[in-house]
Amino acid sequence: MTNLFVLLEFLSGGHIILIVFVLVLLFGSSKIPELMRGLGQGINEFKKASRGETDKPAEDTKEEKK
Repeated sequence: MTNLFVLLEFLSGGHIILIVFVLVLLFGSSKIPELMRGLGQGINEFKKASRGETDKPAEDTKEEKK
């Protein structure tokens, strides 16, 4: 996590604008929201998997209530 903050320290406003410009050129403005949504879902799935959470316990509790 510390490495991320070190990386962000070296990025200035001009660097960020350049990165956004390159992303728009590569993917087009309509694809960027889809890419970010997919990235966010991937990060959430990774966090769940690293914590050991699955959907099965939720299904088991539903069956126990019946």
